Amino acid sequence: MEKSKLYSVIYSIYKGKTNNTFHQLIRYTFVGGLAFIIDFSTLFFLTNYLNLYYLISAGIAFLLGLTTNYLLSISWVFARRTVENRKLEFMLFMLIGIIGLAINELFLWFFTDILLMYYLISKIITTFFVYLWNFFARKFILFNK
Repeated sequence: MEKSKLYSVIYSIYKGKTNNTFHQLIRYTFVGGLAFIIDFSTLFFLTNYLNLYYLISAGIAFLLGLTTNYLLSISWVFARRTVENRKLEFMLFMLIGIIGLAINELFLWFFTDILLMYYLISKIITTFFVYLWNFFARKFILFNK
């Protein structure tokens, strides 16, 4: 592939508005990665340094990640918005996130308490399932006009 064409492809993935689902998925992966770092580090800090129960820490951490995800999703990932009312949009975004939180808590509990995995390993595995739910639910419910 010639250099200018490659640059054009990379530019279209990372810059400007896009409705291309593949480009949005790549962007959402970066956004999700940042939200995960915030989520994961907050979980670790609250559990290990503030001695909060890991499921309480996980809930707080998840909500911080959710807020990061929303702000970056509306500004960079998704070009189209289905809901005109921004308060309603955020409420729906949070509802999807709350379902994601339920999936997060359930899987985290299952892997940690039932399968006896270390809670941070459980979190990494759980994140994959929550990531898929969040992207596709948000893409098709909120950002698909």
